[in-house]
Amino acid sequence: MPTLDPRVDAYIAKSADFAQPILEHLRAVVHAACPDVEETMKWSFPHFMYKGMMCSMASFKAHCALNFWKAELLMAEEANREAMGQFGRIASVKDLPPKKALTGYIKKAMKLNDEGIAAPARAKPAEPRELAIPDDLAAALREVPAAHKHFEAFSPSKKRDYAEWIAEAKTEATRTRRREQAVEWIAEGKARNWKYEKC
Repeated sequence: MPTLDPRVDAYIAKSADFAQPILEHLRAVVHAACPDVEETMKWSFPHFMYKGMMCSMASFKAHCALNFWKAELLMAEEANREAMGQFGRIASVKDLPPKKALTGYIKKAMKLNDEGIAAPARAKPAEPRELAIPDDLAAALREVPAAHKHFEAFSPSKKRDYAEWIAEAKTEATRTRRREQAVEWIAEGKARNWKYEKC
């Protein structure tokens, strides 16, 4: 029986309906190919560990992604660079390579980890992404001193997680609800995805 992390179960359950079968399929293929794999959550999305980082999966609004940690050594030529991961924007299981091909990548990734081969150094982006805090979030934070203080101490990535969550709201009601929830969590010093962080 594979060892499943309940946080990954929760991540899949909270993903969009289209994403759930994709994530379940990827999870099953990884476990079938690598029975000793360990699941965990890093950077708020599921990772599969085998003698170190092996691969990860993530879901977004309209697509999923599969990422191999040492992709440059596995598939330098065939990798699709248009999205996070090496397989482009995955909107259905049909967008993935056949199970046999995926299993082959996983086996190669396992071999690299077995042999202790490190991932090539990744070049840092020339400029950091601009951090734009929505005006309504900034105003709401100023009204709650504890929230403002914690937010100012957050790393740029933690600030960006909240800013993007607010900005992505499709309706004003959703935006208001998210903003109020954000201020409450920030006042407690919590990151946007605090529920998935290890204690």
